[in-house]
Amino acid sequence: MKIPNRLQRLPRQAFTLIEIVIVLTIISILAAGSIYMLKGNVDVAKETRVDGDLQNIMTQLQLYEARNMRPPTTEQGLKALVEKPTTEPLPEKWTALMEEVPKDPWGQEYKYRYPAQKSKKPFDVWSVGKDGVDGNEDDIGNWKAGAK
Repeated sequence: MKIPNRLQRLPRQAFTLIEIVIVLTIISILAAGSIYMLKGNVDVAKETRVDGDLQNIMTQLQLYEARNMRPPTTEQGLKALVEKPTTEPLPEKWTALMEEVPKDPWGQEYKYRYPAQKSKKPFDVWSVGKDGVDGNEDDIGNWKAGAK
């Protein structure tokens, strides 16, 4: 006996709604996992940038000290690398060593202190870190982590 054509099943030519929802769910889960994993990399990149900025600033401070026989005072700050200080002690052979002092990746100015309290260098240079609060554990400076 022959089955009429209208009763025969035609080959499926489209996706069902269930299949589309399952695929979109899988893609969403993978995208969310990727974003979560990249978030940690952004924080690491910011900390790496701080390390690079600190190295650059310290190099310029050492050059300032070599030219003027002493580093800038805490009051003169890192601005002494950009503008000639107007407070004592005035540098004798001042020259602009930077166009501008960079800000840390969180938009805060780098901090400077002379003489040093945490570093073995003559001066402390640091970023207040992600939370923007000075003097806590997320500060990143030219001293070993955990130094007080």
